[in-house]
Amino acid sequence: MIKSGIDQEAIVKMFTEATAKQGEALRKRVSEATLKALQGRELTMENIKKVLKTVTTAATAGAAHNASSPVDIEAMLTKAFAGMDGALLQAVEAHRKALQQFVDQGAGLQEKQLKTALSNLEKMEDTFFDTVTKAVQGAGNVPMQGPWEHVLGAMKTKGTDTGAQAAKTVEQLLAQTRTALREGRTAGAKTAQAMLESYSALVSGVLIGMSEGLQGGASSKPTPSGSRKK
Repeated sequence: MIKSGIDQEAIVKMFTEATAKQGEALRKRVSEATLKALQGRELTMENIKKVLKTVTTAATAGAAHNASSPVDIEAMLTKAFAGMDGALLQAVEAHRKALQQFVDQGAGLQEKQLKTALSNLEKMEDTFFDTVTKAVQGAGNVPMQGPWEHVLGAMKTKGTDTGAQAAKTVEQLLAQTRTALREGRTAGAKTAQAMLESYSALVSGVLIGMSEGLQGGASSKPTPSGSRKK
C-alpha cells in the first residue's frame, strides 16, 4: 500500500526480514524513503508529521514479525529512528536555505509567516519525538512499545542531529536579522509579501533541488553543532 508517498509494504517487508547486521542498510533505506516522501509535498509541519507517522508505523509492523532477539529488534528500531532523523535533517537544511533568502532580501523575521517558520524549526525535534511516540502508541502493538521506549529514551538523552541543526539555524538567522536591522537593510513590501505567500512551496523546491541529498552520504549531510542534552 502506498501512503504519504511511501511504499509501506516494502518497509514492513524490509524490517520483517532484516537482521542486526543489516542495520546500516536499514538506516539508509528508511532515510531515502522518508526523504523521497518529504520531497513529494509542500514541506509543512502537518505533512512532515504524516510522513514520520507512516514510516514509524510500517517499521514497527515489520519489526513485530521479525524473529530476532529483543536486543536486535531494538537495534533495528534505533536505525529506523536514525534514518528518519537523517531525512528530517535535510528538511531543516531546506528551511535554512529558504529562510536565508528572506534574510538576504532584508525581510524581517518578525513577519508572521517567518515567525511561524522559525517556531516550527525550534520545535522540530520535539515534534519528531512526539510524532513517533504517538505513532507507536497508535499502532496498538504492545510488544513493540517497550523497545521503542528504550530507543526514544536514549535519543532524548543524546539529542538528534535534527534538533542540533535546527537550534543552530535559528540562532544564526536571528543574529543575521539583527545585523540587517542595524544596517537599515529592509526588503520592499511587495517583494517580501510575494516571497512569504509562497514560503512552503519555496522550501519544497529547495529540498527537491538539494543536489546530493542523503544518497551522497556523509559529505552531503549538514554538520550539526553537536548533540544536545535535553
